[in-house]
Amino acid sequence: MDIKNQAIDLIKALPDDCTFEDIQYHLYVREKVERGIQAIDEGRVISQEDAERKTKGWLKSFGQNRH
Repeated sequence: MDIKNQAIDLIKALPDDCTFEDIQYHLYVREKVERGIQAIDEGRVISQEDAERKTKGWLKSFGQNRH
């Protein structure tokens, strides 16, 4: 199924009283999930430990290290 039809199906699944913001949010989340799945399929992942180490480094560089 092409992207346009996937977007149409997603919008049709939303409640009738949804807002443009609701539509944008759901399209945004769907796109991020698809990118995540693609990254996994391509092996572009890191371990939980590496992610925590990187996060601590980022927080420390912004002066937000609370440990």
